[in-house]
Amino acid sequence: MIYVTPMSIEVNLDLVLVRRKMTLTELSERVGVSVTNLSLLKTGKVKGVRFSTLEAICRELDCTPGEILEYVPDFV
Repeated sequence: MIYVTPMSIEVNLDLVLVRRKMTLTELSERVGVSVTNLSLLKTGKVKGVRFSTLEAICRELDCTPGEILEYVPDFV
């Protein structure tokens, strides 16, 4: 029997930052979001993110939301 648990969204901000050779501090300065808030997003410890913030991050990192946020189903 397969049990489906609640969906999981993984945040890949750290990978995108490495690919773009940008620090979290630099991204913070460019988008106007505190390093603390970006760090919480990066570690997946937030419950949500504003579209305007996601748009600013994607603009500065030249990426799509799908490169930052990824749906990974949990199957047990």
